[in-house]
Amino acid sequence: MSEDLKERTQKTAELYFQNAPGERPYDLWRSFDKDLAKEISLFYTGKLYAREKIPHSLRQLVTIAALTVLERTEELKLHLHAALNVGCTPAEVTEVIFQMATYAGLPVVNSALKTFRSVLQERGLWPLTLPSSLRD
Repeated sequence: MSEDLKERTQKTAELYFQNAPGERPYDLWRSFDKDLAKEISLFYTGKLYAREKIPHSLRQLVTIAALTVLERTEELKLHLHAALNVGCTPAEVTEVIFQMATYAGLPVVNSALKTFRSVLQERGLWPLTLPSSLRD
């Protein structure tokens, strides 16, 4: 393993998942198989997530869309934290979640919004302050 890949993996993991509460997938994998956990992390975090073909913020918005539609709320919570860590705004994340109603229905959107609200509460960002143009 190259030192560059190891460093890229660590840097990307810190960027995405710093301050995300709860057990991280890497820790779960590692509790079962230390070597495989390392290989998975090096590939997904060091090679895939670290790619600069699209900005980190766009990568996280795409991830949020997919996890919303798939109803993977536990993993969604982790990536909602990651999206905020890389600069996505709550308004952008909310818009992506609402857009998924077209593909997954409103019950799925409601579940994702509840998950997002809990993330915002954990970070002291709830209730949201809406721009004047969006208020009643």
